[in-house]
Amino acid sequence: MKIPAEGKLLRIFIGELDKWHGICLYEAIVIEARKQHMAGATVLKGCMGFGCKSHMHTAKLLRLSEDLPMVIEIVDSEEKINQFLPYLDEMVNEGLVTLENINVIMYRADKK
Repeated sequence: MKIPAEGKLLRIFIGELDKWHGICLYEAIVIEARKQHMAGATVLKGCMGFGCKSHMHTAKLLRLSEDLPMVIEIVDSEEKINQFLPYLDEMVNEGLVTLENINVIMYRADKK
């Protein structure tokens, strides 16, 4: 798959406990991105953060998690990202979605 040199970076900020039809929302988003043949997606788990409600989410030694922040990053062409946005609009009930212009330097897999 080839991505144009000028692409888009889609970032979705949600909570670890957010769900979509009974599964983790971050997992549902990545699965949908794969179904849509997006170039790739990465899920990052934050150790601390807060959102529009100013509720602090943090990992503590005595607790496994307090609905930790999750960030999903998806890089692809503007056209593919724009086609994916309606899915996000339906899936993300609470969170933040951002879009940035990026320059793709390299996108390749090992030839083995």
